[in-house]
This record gives sequence, C-alpha cells and structure tokens, in this order.
Amino acid sequence: MSLISHIRSFRPSGRQIFISLLIAGLGWLSGQALSQVDQDMRIMYTEYTLGAADLAHISADVIRYRNTILRALEADNKKDFERITESLPTQRAKIQHAVDRYAAAGLRVSRSGRSEPEDIEAVRRSLDQYFSVASRTVDLLTQVWNTASQPEREALRRKAEEHASENGGPKMIQVSLALDRLLDTVAEVAKDMRDEGTKTIQWTSFLVIGGSFFIAMLNLFLTTPGGRGGLREDRESYPVTEARDAPASLPLGNVGNDRPNPVLRN
Repeated sequence: MSLISHIRSFRPSGRQIFISLLIAGLGWLSGQALSQVDQDMRIMYTEYTLGAADLAHISADVIRYRNTILRALEADNKKDFERITESLPTQRAKIQHAVDRYAAAGLRVSRSGRSEPEDIEAVRRSLDQYFSVASRTVDLLTQVWNTASQPEREALRRKAEEHASENGGPKMIQVSLALDRLLDTVAEVAKDMRDEGTKTIQWTSFLVIGGSFFIAMLNLFLTTPGGRGGLREDRESYPVTEARDAPASLPLGNVGNDRPNPVLRN
C-alpha cells in the first residue's frame, strides 16, 4: 500500500520531466540508427552475399550448358544425341530463374554511377542471344540425325560445328563479360552500403556519448545547491516550521531580582 500511495502522490518536477524527455529522445534516435544499420546488414547478406553466389553459379551453369552443346556435336548416334540434349531445357530454365531472382531484389546504383538494373538487363540480353545461337546449333544437329543421306548429314554437321564456334563462342564471351561487370557493380554497391553503415554507427556512438555527457552535466547544473533551481527546490522541499514545544513567556515580575516585593509584603 505504501508503494501505491507513493506512486499516486508522486508529482515530477519540470526539471525531471525535461531530463526524462532528453533521455527518451536520445534512446529513440539511437534505436532508429541501429535499426537502419541492422536492415542494411540483412540486405547485404541476402541480396549481395547470396546474390553474388547466385551470379557465380550462373556463370558455371552457362559453361555447363555450352559443354553439353559440344558433347552433342560429338554424339555418335541419335540415341546418344537425344540423351545428351534432353537436359538442356532444365539447364536453361535454371539459369534464367537465377537471373530473375536476383533482378527481383532491391537493385541500386553505386556512388560512381554504376547501375545494377542496367547491368542485369545486359546479362539478360547476352543470355538471350547465346541461347538463340545454341538453339540454332541444336536444330542443325537434329536435322543431322533425321537425314538419311550421309553426304547431307556430314554437311549439316560441319555447318553446326561452324555455327557453334563462330557464333556460340563470341556470344559466350559476351555473357561472361556481362556477368563480370555485374559482379563489379554488386561489389561497389555493397561497399557503399558498408561505408554508410560505418558512418551511421560512428554518428550513433558520438550521439550516445555526447548526449550522455550533456544530460549528466545538465542534471548536475540543475541540482547544484548553490544554483537557483537547487536553492528554490531546497526551500520548497524543506519549509521553515514553527517550534511547537517552545517555552511559554514568563510573567512580569521580579524575574532575576532576589529582593522581596513590597506590595506583596504589605
């Protein structure tokens, strides 16, 4: 009951309210800054660390796709050709899905002006061109195994080989260059986010330390006994009370006189 009554009777002073608001504001600003840093760190992990790994996998998958085309060129019979090329649609879908997944993330522009949206579109265009060339090579090889004439079959095979080397090779190089440029842009954007996070942490540390010292000094100044605020509060907190047990005033007479009173003697 004493605690409840104390809470009900508590009336904070203006100084206490002011300092409490300063502390609450400092805590709120610090929390907002740290929350932003935490969000940036999550973005760097989910969209850049994992995204860079996905881009590296795209490069490896494109190389695997081209190796499959080269193996199809060396097939000895139609059965081997169909067995080798049956995995091409799955490989292509995997590559395109990885590109679309990265493009769906929050793409940004670095401070130097390098743009992730532009680079991801360049990767898509280069992939579309390469897949178009690869599909043409597969179509020529399909005609090889569907042609009964041996001379015509040999001519189609040479045409498919020339098409794969003259057109597929350069398109493959374009894909690699586009992926390398995108990876460089990703690294620059991630570096910018890291620098921004470092500045935010430094600013937050300065704010917390400086604000704490300011509030501490302000609290000491407002509670100094010699200060106006402290003297006024001391007077209000400890009012002067009248002495209730003071001795009553003595009656008029010969107080302090040893001689007898003549009026009383007579």
